[in-house]
Amino acid sequence: MLRQNDADGMKSSLESLHPATIAETLEEWSVDEIWKFLSHTDIRTQAEIFAYFPDDLQVALVEGAGRQHMAHLIEQMSHDDRVDLLQRLPPRVGEAILRLVDEADRRDIAALYRYGENTAGGIMTTEYAWLPENLTVGEALDRLRLQAPDSEIINYVYILDDQRRLRGVVSLRNLILARRDVPVRDIMETNVVSVHVGDDREIVARKIADYDLLAIPVVNDEGRLVGIVTHDDVIDVIVEEATEDVHRLGAVGHIEDEYLNAPFTSVWRTRAFWLACLFFAQLLTFGTMAIYQSVVPEPLMVVLALFIPMCISVGGNSGSQAVTLITRALALGEVELKDWFRVLWHEVKMGLALGLTVGAIGFVFAYLTPASVLHGIPRFELSISIACAVMFICFWGTMIGAMLPLGFKLVGIDPAIASSPAVATLVDFTGVIIFFSIAVVILS
Repeated sequence: MLRQNDADGMKSSLESLHPATIAETLEEWSVDEIWKFLSHTDIRTQAEIFAYFPDDLQVALVEGAGRQHMAHLIEQMSHDDRVDLLQRLPPRVGEAILRLVDEADRRDIAALYRYGENTAGGIMTTEYAWLPENLTVGEALDRLRLQAPDSEIINYVYILDDQRRLRGVVSLRNLILARRDVPVRDIMETNVVSVHVGDDREIVARKIADYDLLAIPVVNDEGRLVGIVTHDDVIDVIVEEATEDVHRLGAVGHIEDEYLNAPFTSVWRTRAFWLACLFFAQLLTFGTMAIYQSVVPEPLMVVLALFIPMCISVGGNSGSQAVTLITRALALGEVELKDWFRVLWHEVKMGLALGLTVGAIGFVFAYLTPASVLHGIPRFELSISIACAVMFICFWGTMIGAMLPLGFKLVGIDPAIASSPAVATLVDFTGVIIFFSIAVVILS
């Protein structure tokens, strides 16, 4: 249609298809082609489609469009989305466009700008439906018809007093089902679940998930309603936070962009940093083994070396399991710092049970080792030493993996920093000491 300059076809497509579908189709086009195609619909529809483009493409589209046009488009965007866009733009570009935006919209953008990016205020929108508490249901419905075009969501209608303090909330369903002469205050819910404007966005996401809400009101210190956070913004927060935790658990570091779109040097830098740190930490394992090599007789050292990978990997794996479970439980609010003793006791029991399980497997494996490999080392004593080493290393790895995230949380560090590779490296070093100490005591 673009090649044939089919204006009617482009207009029909833009107005009939979902904005997300159009945005996904246009992603691979050049900036000029995208704007040429979008020019066949009104500015409000353009703004709806624009919101679904990836962040880097949005920035490119802004720089490839006229500033007056972008100012009009920003006026039509969702309040939270346009603030996010302006924060991503180079300062000089954002300021130039902002000067052309309507004064009322400028004030709204400035109000949202002052809140931290990771707070409730940073992800909220000021497009919400509200009513005074002295209306009847009939009057409320008439007023809502006027507010609906400018509200991001009208499933919940917030009831405010003359100081804009939050008094209650009523669902659109209850408004429709109630008689027109009933006062709104008689059908509103006064026990309102809300968040403070300075609350962390993870708290907001957790509350929306816990209470199955489509939106949650945001209030300031005086209890005044300043905005709402909707479920679609919370989904984005959950995805971002989960992605960040997964990256850190894998000792990758946080990567802002999508996997294939992230700059190669940026990904290389963050991965190389963590790999270098873990590599230097493994030198402790090398040094420990070198020390024991000078102490343990050569025939015994040769036999024990065969079992080192099996025994040490058990500790790293059990530690990785524990650190993953505890880090995720902390992120979801299932575990708090005050629960540290319960966590410790739980993992002590789990570590012993897991240690006995894999220790028994290690005993059988060592006992079935061919005599030609043992070089005269007593079979039973070797099996006992391997079983004990595996059991204690597994228990130790579980303890490290469980307590490290809680320790990081206590000192204000993201628990996800206690990544699986970091725990495995720490357990490798200490596991070598445990392994050789037990073997020397039993087989000396």
